[in-house]
Amino acid sequence: MPVPTCRFDRALAAGLLAACLIAQGRVRAQGTAQEAQQNPPPPAGQSKDQPTQAQQPYKVQVSLVNQFVTVRDKHNAIIGDLKKEDFRLYEDGKEQKVEFFAKELNLPLTMGLLVDTSGSMERMLPVEQTTASSFLERVMKKGDLTCLITFDQDADLLTDFTDNIRQLERGLSKARINEPYAPVTPGTVPNRAPRGTVFYEAIFDVSREKLASEVGRKAIVVLTDAVDEGSRVRLEEAIEAAERVDAVVHILLIADPRYSWGQGSGAGVAHRIAEDTGGRMIEVKSEKNLEAAFDQIIEELRSQYAIGYYPTNSARNGQFRKIKIEVARQDVKVLARKGYYAPKN
Repeated sequence: MPVPTCRFDRALAAGLLAACLIAQGRVRAQGTAQEAQQNPPPPAGQSKDQPTQAQQPYKVQVSLVNQFVTVRDKHNAIIGDLKKEDFRLYEDGKEQKVEFFAKELNLPLTMGLLVDTSGSMERMLPVEQTTASSFLERVMKKGDLTCLITFDQDADLLTDFTDNIRQLERGLSKARINEPYAPVTPGTVPNRAPRGTVFYEAIFDVSREKLASEVGRKAIVVLTDAVDEGSRVRLEEAIEAAERVDAVVHILLIADPRYSWGQGSGAGVAHRIAEDTGGRMIEVKSEKNLEAAFDQIIEELRSQYAIGYYPTNSARNGQFRKIKIEVARQDVKVLARKGYYAPKN
């Protein structure tokens, strides 16, 4: 299979970086040799390996933090004319200096597409497959990568990361409902619980096992009723996994009332996941508006501002840091992740 363009670009970038480091090492080696010729030996009683106080280096390593931001007005329309000076950014309540700013319409995207194939999706799966294929054709640009995962009792990788839309569509066509079950007849008591749906586990796995090794802009798009049954991880762990790899989670909430007995609505859970990671939760109440929901996600993914800053807190302690973004314009809604986990030594 041909190597995807963006992977080639990443490999090329890594090669260039390695070349720069080698060249830098040679320059440092030459400088060390020159210093040895110019500097006299240390005084008697002082080891050459014992630098004076003035020679001891002080190093602070600070990592660049990237934020991808969408801004909408009170009519829910995208605002695309903002400038760097319109944004103010705070980390744990302290204002940060915005070092990098750009309006990114076509920045390469690495995406996980997650499709719920539990019994409650039986009626919606065919239209999900058709509409998701159309979504992929419209959202994917040159350099993008997408993987396809279905989840019911287990999370299954149907298609690994690829830029080949046809390959992803073939994967979608193979998606099957794990074990359809009939709705409960009113007035009766079910003789067994419904099969599990590892919703949290699917987000956790795609974050840890697939997106963690990728670079750049990352997103998870989920088609589900957001009802979890049987995951081995908690909701908080799923959210944390997405936050640690800087992935935004968008959820298309598809609920069939025939299968809601004893489960309740997953809207609250879906809203929390999307809100905490900087994504959107869109309720899909019929087959007709599923395509419209996908259109909104495409708009979100292709209408973002990229903001970068070096945090004033240089501690590498692995702790979560809250981010708040303000825009110098009235009646707007800012969509961005709520924070990040600092690097840890």
